[in-house]
Amino acid sequence: MSKNKEIICLGIESTAHTLGVGIIDSSGKIHADVRSSYMPPVGGGIHPREAARHHSNIAPKLIRDALKEAKLTAKKLSLISFSRGPGMGPCLRTGAVIARSVASYYKIPLVGVNHIVSHIELGKLLTKTKNPIILMVSGGTTQISSLTNNYYTVFGETLDISIGNCFDKFSREVGIHDPDNPWPGPIFDKVAAKGKNYHELPYSVKGMSVSFSGLLTAAIRLVKEGIKLEDAAYSLQETALSMLTEIAERAIAHTRAKELLVVGGFARNKRFHERLREICKDWELELSVCPYKYTSDNGTMIAWGGILDYTASGELMPNESLVLPDWRSDSVEIKWN
Repeated sequence: MSKNKEIICLGIESTAHTLGVGIIDSSGKIHADVRSSYMPPVGGGIHPREAARHHSNIAPKLIRDALKEAKLTAKKLSLISFSRGPGMGPCLRTGAVIARSVASYYKIPLVGVNHIVSHIELGKLLTKTKNPIILMVSGGTTQISSLTNNYYTVFGETLDISIGNCFDKFSREVGIHDPDNPWPGPIFDKVAAKGKNYHELPYSVKGMSVSFSGLLTAAIRLVKEGIKLEDAAYSLQETALSMLTEIAERAIAHTRAKELLVVGGFARNKRFHERLREICKDWELELSVCPYKYTSDNGTMIAWGGILDYTASGELMPNESLVLPDWRSDSVEIKWN
């Protein structure tokens, strides 16, 4: 297949609880985006093997649904892309097997992409940002980076758990949950918004990185000591966001960037937007947030990452397509820029 022709790529995302299938072409037009998430017990976390079983069971239907939404047949696809990492081993391996099977059956080139880089690249495409400081904030990742010498140089990151994981663990420990939604993020935001009294908590910024585990333990202790749940959640939120805002401002001061891009599932947090707008106003730079539909894990970002990688480096041979659960974004050479 000539790389100069239009490429239509089907991407498969399977790093954690969500199996996503997306179809996009090389002009950036999104043709389909479908997803299905493994639902853990209310108050519980992700069980990797159960999530992988969910992905395996639902994959045929999702691929059919994506092709139907795109009004395409599999033979019209030019490329199959899958997330190689980072992520949960069982989930990644399931996605890789699905991708290899489809690529082999239809004799379509295969590529494997980095999950975090794909978040960033789709965010840049959809917001039309060029060279922003990037805040990647999700259930699994908290990282601030920018593109330098063809690599996403990480200025700072969490030294233990992510901010999304921190809020989720707090919610589970203190009993914040929605019977209709096993993911506590949205209900945590509502509870924290009701808080009025701030209680001091450990503020852990170490150079350009942050640590949330001590903050989490202290916030849970507040509840056990009788502090109102709303106030404890509010205190946790404000402290954690202040830490992230501080390292973001340091990165801005260092790079003198003119754009700040937020990607990842936690990018939906409205209070976070308010805090970031304050520093963006001070530094006269533009805040861009990935459209909400594509902040959480999805196949479209994997498809777009696949097109970029394929046009720069060519296909990935099936015997070289092992998954990489600990694959860091700053080890990926960005050849397409």
